[in-house]
Amino acid sequence: MTTSVDTVPAPDAPASIQPSGTASRQGGGLIRYLIVRFLLIFPTIFILVTLVFFLMRATGDPITAAQGGHVPPAQLKHLIHEAGYDRPLIVQYLQYLGQIARGDFGTTFTDHQKVTTVLLTYGSATLELAFYALIVAFLVGIPLGLLAAYIRDRWGDAVLRILAVLFYATPVFFSGLLLKLIFASWLDVLPVAGRASTSVELEMQLLPHPTGIYLIDAFRTGDPAAVPDVLEHAVLPAVALGLLTAGVFLRLVRTNVIGTFNTQYVDAARSRGVGEFRLVTKHAYKPALIPIITVIGLQIALLLGGAVLTETTFEWKGLGFQLNAYLGSRDFVAVQGIVALLAVIVAVVNFIVDVIAALIDPRVRF
Repeated sequence: MTTSVDTVPAPDAPASIQPSGTASRQGGGLIRYLIVRFLLIFPTIFILVTLVFFLMRATGDPITAAQGGHVPPAQLKHLIHEAGYDRPLIVQYLQYLGQIARGDFGTTFTDHQKVTTVLLTYGSATLELAFYALIVAFLVGIPLGLLAAYIRDRWGDAVLRILAVLFYATPVFFSGLLLKLIFASWLDVLPVAGRASTSVELEMQLLPHPTGIYLIDAFRTGDPAAVPDVLEHAVLPAVALGLLTAGVFLRLVRTNVIGTFNTQYVDAARSRGVGEFRLVTKHAYKPALIPIITVIGLQIALLLGGAVLTETTFEWKGLGFQLNAYLGSRDFVAVQGIVALLAVIVAVVNFIVDVIAALIDPRVRF
């Protein structure tokens, strides 16, 4: 009897010490993880900027590409020398890295604007479109993914998986043209192009300090018809771009929800008589959303890349639309600067997403 009483406190001592040690290890793991992820931003940007620089230079110097055939050879040679494009390539590369380190991404040849100014002018439109597309991806991909998990291994599940592949594999410009044909041409229920009607755009331009995000500016006008008009113009481009990411979310949710069915807490809920539908929508739903957060950063890069074609298809005058115009005029300095800036944005967004994922799911840190 004495032995049993003496041995009772023994397990309590290490148990009281273990949580604090575990907490400190977890805290150290989080800090170490965040530091590593933050430091990875710089080599990522460096590699992308380097690739863009040398790929652009493979076609020749930017002045010859933009002005060749439009100015006399003597003047062209003078312009090349004045801009420093006749120097060794490695010298130009080091100078370009120095400019980027100072926040200078160059000046466009076409309209003589700073690339950072172009980003501030047109970036808000691309940001707004990416936001709409992400909403479409969530509204389509997550419910269909849950449905596919609920009817797994049936013919409906196979149809949804094929649909996910089609969403992801269909080119954005093709789905955009198809949506325009059906809803703008045949049914005539949605606008065919643009971000808003001409009258609404004029109202927003008269606002003091417009944000460039039409939904916010439409609210500021006080016109009851402005907000519906902006949203109507956003439907088709948002759906065309959002379905691209919806296919990824659909397959990801389906796979992770089915994976959670093998966990002990789901088995415990099933043993208590919880129905299959409730298991999917309540017990297996939230854990399956964690992987989606971790891939949102990658999807932002996909949305920004798809925005180039989407904005061109729907004449949505954002950064992608302007980038396509610079490509048409062979303004390689503008293209190089915009792509470098987008690389910085994508790297930073990925870091933020990694931080959120690490805070939500401790398994990500290790």
